[in-house]
Amino acid sequence: MREPLRRAGLVLLSIVVGLVVLELGLRATTWGYLFAWSNFVLDARTVLAERDAGRYAHDERLGYVPRSHYTAAGIIIDAGGLRRTGDHAAASGPAILAVGDSFTFGDEVTDAETWPAQLQQITGRRVLNGGVSGYGFDQIVLRAERLAARDKPADIVVAFIADDIRRTEMRRLWSADKPWFVMEGGKLELRGVPVSPRADPWATLTFWQKSLGYSYLFDFILRRLDLLHDWFGDHIRVHAPGVGELISCQLTARLAELQKQSGARVLLLAEYDPVVFDDPAFAAEQRRLTGGLLACAEKNGLATIDSFSALGTAPQPRRLYGLWHMNNTGNRLIAELVAGALR
Repeated sequence: MREPLRRAGLVLLSIVVGLVVLELGLRATTWGYLFAWSNFVLDARTVLAERDAGRYAHDERLGYVPRSHYTAAGIIIDAGGLRRTGDHAAASGPAILAVGDSFTFGDEVTDAETWPAQLQQITGRRVLNGGVSGYGFDQIVLRAERLAARDKPADIVVAFIADDIRRTEMRRLWSADKPWFVMEGGKLELRGVPVSPRADPWATLTFWQKSLGYSYLFDFILRRLDLLHDWFGDHIRVHAPGVGELISCQLTARLAELQKQSGARVLLLAEYDPVVFDDPAFAAEQRRLTGGLLACAEKNGLATIDSFSALGTAPQPRRLYGLWHMNNTGNRLIAELVAGALR
């Protein structure tokens, strides 16, 4: 047995030596990384935690909400945790509440370029931007209920993208714990509340992230394969893929109850990320998810808007987006669709 073991040891040693040489060689091409040996996963999660600590405040029911009085370039959050939509004193008529994810909040654009702000410009009515980046459809519905009770709007626009449905299957997204729903006796039951504060980034790393996270070679390979999202991201599932569709469908019944109890008209708005216009297979799945949720909403008596046709028939739909989210032109189109539906 000595000879096979010796050969196996030599093979293993040669692999290790080869990887070390590749690691050092690759780091030498950047020079700076030759002397900096930090953990790439930890660095990414630490930066995210520090950024979010400034932008958001922990919330025991929703996970996190925009921090009151937060300001950044082109962003102002008011005392009520809503993004600025313009001069409310110049607006008249009953208020409109907009809730949703980063597409509603308006990532990549200034306050005045978000679709809620442009909806206020078009309608002349006060529009409250309650969008929160990273929210799942479950968090969106919970935030709609909270803000409707506080601000008493006449209309509530609940916006989503297909990925928000998947997010209802999670109890942690991008290192932030969140609430989730389960089906008990045919009814939705809220779980995970009170939501725990964000964990220390180091405590969220797996054994492999604590070890391979130091490798520039491994990071380089994953980056070229476009696999860094799952490697850097801190996501924890509580439901199998597909369960989110059932939960989201049931949540539209909850929105219908909100419409009944508050007296506010609820409108469900489907938005789309730009990959839908780049990848036909991806588009088909996103359209299936979106169509299913809109059908559930209509069955429960809610008005709906599917923005796909309006976006798809625009000259070069990709020009309606920045890197990932709607730009000023795209948000104007969405605002016009919502204004038309409200009229």
